[in-house]
Amino acid sequence: MGLRIIKPPALRPGDTIGIVTPASPMLVEKLERGVDYLRSRGYRVMIGEHVYDSHGYLAGWDKDRINDLQAMFTNQEVKAIFSSRGGYGTPRMLDKINYELIRNHPKIFVGYSDVTALQLAIWQHCRLVTFSGPMAAVEMGTGIAPLAEHCLWTLLGGENSDHVFSAQGAPKLEVIRSGKARGILLGGCLSLLNSIIGTRHQPDFTGSILVLEDIGEQPYRVDRYLSQLRAAGILDQVNGILLGQFVDCAEKEGEPTLTLEEIFADYFEPLAVPVLKNFMYGHVPKKFTLPLGAVVEIDSSVPTVRLLEAAVQLVLI
Repeated sequence: MGLRIIKPPALRPGDTIGIVTPASPMLVEKLERGVDYLRSRGYRVMIGEHVYDSHGYLAGWDKDRINDLQAMFTNQEVKAIFSSRGGYGTPRMLDKINYELIRNHPKIFVGYSDVTALQLAIWQHCRLVTFSGPMAAVEMGTGIAPLAEHCLWTLLGGENSDHVFSAQGAPKLEVIRSGKARGILLGGCLSLLNSIIGTRHQPDFTGSILVLEDIGEQPYRVDRYLSQLRAAGILDQVNGILLGQFVDCAEKEGEPTLTLEEIFADYFEPLAVPVLKNFMYGHVPKKFTLPLGAVVEIDSSVPTVRLLEAAVQLVLI
């Protein structure tokens, strides 16, 4: 029998938010501004013991980053955990994390980019819904866009159990393959998803809606990642695909290349499931927060992306 899906309790003003740095070091000034922002919204903030550590391109030693993460999950005062930033580092942690501990202490966990690998591993081992969204020393430390702010806090507060991901000024969704499908939303940063393919931390993508985005990857690298997903059978397992923003992924001038549009056509047009692109999600200031593990529906006829259930447990006070 599979694990039961767990939704973390909703977040309320006055709750304590824990900050961890599971990947690369961040700028202290940006984190300080992010902490000030969280406090201005009425939250208490607890900083992980090793948040400011540095070890090369890592935010300290693996064991210390793991200890910070697990300490936040077990601390009864902490109601949500926010990553300070991405970078690189979470794939190194996955084999050493106590997933039973996380499953027994479910709470909101927010991050994106490199945090994708950790979030997918948590889904695989715990079936805990996590949130791919703004981070404390990134968006919150530089001035969070109003749209990203609204989506994040309404989602974490459970105010949008029947929510269409749309907003004035958002780019128009484009259709690669038409159709309508629903499934559990899984995915995130493409290169980090690929880092766990074939490992015990890879989720079963059967029947899911797969969301993908990335930054700073030349077209040939995006091609290679998608080739791996296809060879692993994942593209044939999903119910639908949602492509977010691929930032700074253009070809280098003067070099022979395929465009991203040509690559997407090669991999997605032969599929028998709906595929939408240009979704407002990824390494962009204006972005939707996505609940990884919650059920969504995509529909090319409108086109729209809709959340079909609350992503958190509504706690009665």
